[in-house]
Amino acid sequence: MNRITVYEREDFQGLSREFTCDVPDLHELDFGNCIASLKVVGQPWIAYTNAKYEGDPHAFEEGEYPSVGKPNSFSALRLVHHDLGDPQITLYEHPNFQGACKVVTEETNLAYGYFNDRVASHVVQRGVWLLYQHPDRGGWHCLAWPGERLADYKQELNFQARLSHLRPLRPGCPH
Repeated sequence: MNRITVYEREDFQGLSREFTCDVPDLHELDFGNCIASLKVVGQPWIAYTNAKYEGDPHAFEEGEYPSVGKPNSFSALRLVHHDLGDPQITLYEHPNFQGACKVVTEETNLAYGYFNDRVASHVVQRGVWLLYQHPDRGGWHCLAWPGERLADYKQELNFQARLSHLRPLRPGCPH
């Protein structure tokens, strides 16, 4: 079963709540903006800084997180229901899926190749991807969902062709 257990303090201390389905507004359950640690079983979860899955997304794959990167800032939780087993994304050098392209199926640091800071659009064939502005999972990041066709990074992400690292979310183990 897929579930997330959230705690109000670091190291799994204080009040806790367990969820097995999406929560569009944690404030309605008296648990908004108070998550400092969490545990994930099964598929990954996305925590959002605003209600209704708005704001900055933060991905949490299966495991224990004694502290979270932005404590006391999450207002919504979403379970990733997509098949994550065989990820694939196609990156394009220019907007509107033009220019040279690169198919990626695993975590890749683009800083070591031709496409570093040169990606301007993408198509996600399979999986859910985290796209990072800087090498080694650094800087601003965003999520890319299956079937997504993002035609212009500059207009739609304010990324301005600054993609340097990407990785697919890992599937959780069935329990």
